[in-house]
Amino acid sequence: MHTYPSYPAPSDRAIAEFVWNNPFAVLATSTPGAPLATHTPIVFPPGVRPGETLVGARLWGHIGRANDHWRRFAEQPEALLVFASSHAYVSPSTYEFTPAVPTLDYATVHLTGRVTVLEEPEENLAVVERTVEQLEGRRAEPWDPAESRHVFERILSGVVSFTIDIDTESAMFKLSQDMPADVHERVREDLLRGDHRHPDVAELMGEVGVVDGIADGSDLADGSDLADGSNGVDGADPAG
Repeated sequence: MHTYPSYPAPSDRAIAEFVWNNPFAVLATSTPGAPLATHTPIVFPPGVRPGETLVGARLWGHIGRANDHWRRFAEQPEALLVFASSHAYVSPSTYEFTPAVPTLDYATVHLTGRVTVLEEPEENLAVVERTVEQLEGRRAEPWDPAESRHVFERILSGVVSFTIDIDTESAMFKLSQDMPADVHERVREDLLRGDHRHPDVAELMGEVGVVDGIADGSDLADGSDLADGSNGVDGADPAG
């Protein structure tokens, strides 16, 4: 993923925490034709919490056995994981100046690593149970799967679990941090309370804030979109 210096992860732990908080990923691998991609939850093994980096970490995942994607892992174990927040359209109406152009705010993390299929039934069960445990842990009153364990065991034949050992990580936290503080706050409030709400993006905006030395408004009067960190020189908008 191409990244821009104006939109880094806000802290050393932010990438791992983002993956923890947004576990539903796109898992993509190469094939002789078009790449293959599967949407699946990716979780941390028991006892492992987000640290300062995911490089060198091992994560867990699973997909349906009916999905032939898993059969390609042995011949092409190198994989890309894409994690994303929702994306929020930012209307120039929130800027309160003209000329201006719209943009999109979002956060995303890309990880690369090597996938290994888990062959043993007990390993398969451990991944499925851990997935439930991590996702239920977000709830005020987590569901207890103990009485359903026999159902889990019965459906395991239809599930393929795997590990992925992480080699690289990259991130884009594009959250209007290159705007003046007052504009940044209006955008955040619009995403919280307006008719185009994206509270998760607004929460990330609050965590990131504005970037000193960029958010002075000096380049906004010409209508350039600073979203790519280039000060509008090439007119590019990295929202895609």
